[in-house]
Amino acid sequence: MIDERITLAKKQDTKLASFSWQTRLIPMIVAVPMFLQAVDTSILGTALQSIAASLNVEILHLNFAVTAYMLSLALFLPASGWLTDRFGTRRVFCSAVAIFSLASALCGAATSITQIVLFRILQGLGGAMMVPVGRLILLRSIPPAQLVMAMLWFTVPGTVGRVLGPLLGGFIVTLTSWRWIFLLNVPFGLLGILLSLRFVPDSRSEKTERFDRTGFVLMAIGLSGIVCGLETIGHNFVPLSFTILATSIGIVAAIAYWIYSRDRSDVIIPLNLFGYKAFSITNIGGMPLRIAVGSAPIFVPLLLQIGVGFTPIQSGLTSAWLSVGAFGIRPIMRRAISKFGVKPLMIAASVFSGAAFATYGLFSPDMSIYFMCAVLFMGGIVNSLGMITMNTVGFSGIPTAIMSKATALSTMMQQTSMSFGVALCTSCLTITARAHGHSAEHLTMSDFPITFFIVGALSCLSVAAFIRLPADEGAELR
Repeated sequence: MIDERITLAKKQDTKLASFSWQTRLIPMIVAVPMFLQAVDTSILGTALQSIAASLNVEILHLNFAVTAYMLSLALFLPASGWLTDRFGTRRVFCSAVAIFSLASALCGAATSITQIVLFRILQGLGGAMMVPVGRLILLRSIPPAQLVMAMLWFTVPGTVGRVLGPLLGGFIVTLTSWRWIFLLNVPFGLLGILLSLRFVPDSRSEKTERFDRTGFVLMAIGLSGIVCGLETIGHNFVPLSFTILATSIGIVAAIAYWIYSRDRSDVIIPLNLFGYKAFSITNIGGMPLRIAVGSAPIFVPLLLQIGVGFTPIQSGLTSAWLSVGAFGIRPIMRRAISKFGVKPLMIAASVFSGAAFATYGLFSPDMSIYFMCAVLFMGGIVNSLGMITMNTVGFSGIPTAIMSKATALSTMMQQTSMSFGVALCTSCLTITARAHGHSAEHLTMSDFPITFFIVGALSCLSVAAFIRLPADEGAELR
């Protein structure tokens, strides 16, 4: 009897050690391309001027390179769930990283703006599959009790990439050629593929449904039209009529898809997923919080450079404290969930993220840099707290058979939230600048506070959704 207990204890210890190993290694592997995607998205803005001079084109025309990637991402996202069920998580994930890396190499070798736009579209195809499939790998391979720590390792690199992108871009364009912004993705992509083939488990659906062509077309047009409108609003490289037309087409297609997919489970993205309370609350109700979290890495560096007067490198070093704060939550995350539960943490994250974002609007040239770094550090903590809890508890109760479609829909909602956040901040800055008697191309310190106050207040609206969560929601994570 004693021998049997010893043997059982050894088996349990081995199983727990395996979970601990998986909790760290697998998220780090699937997060490698997430980091690259985040860096690639945020770094390009720093290098636009250098690329424009090299290719002898107007800098505003290069905005098409940014928008082309976002449109491609929106266009192919709906198909990621079906492809994963059909070909398996590991194969699709490695293929996505390979496509993204190849497109990065082609962008680095491009000799015209047309080539960059085309290759950025190819990048978007790879990027559209990396995030939802990476999250699906975690949900299928990590036990619920270990999922919080796994999601933490998965979420943080993206936050770090978005914050460090402008700083890294400043160093690259200063010390070497802008082409290295794209070429650096290649070795990291190859490393991610090799590690995935060796360590990431493969899974696929036992029964694959037919590919819903009608639903794919409607969803792709709807999502890409809305994202196109959000990405081009407030910019001068396309007329306002185009933005309105693209957004209108997107909304009409989205409504058509809703009518087409009602009460159907065999469509490419079943909207009855919103019938799961936790999924609905974290993805719809959590949109205001995601808007603030997604806008911070973009508009905080802009505030520090234009408003406070920092150089790009100084701005990058200061805003990097958002990433330091995101890392700072790691040691206490599990204990916080065990002590307080998921619901109170999500409510607190919404309130304090909004307060932190509003406080950024108070930054000024006369303010202590240590105070600014401390506020950004705390902002990084509460941002990470909110994102990790939402990304983890949001899939609670969803059957394994439709998990791939749930991750695709969740990624689509997050991408739309980020695009809306950027559009909202851009519009607020434009309106404020005109109210102050000058154009948005000549922003001043006085143009920023109202934008940060509005978005900060908006973040707190998520409290109304989070308060509807059951008190024991996410109990399996504790």
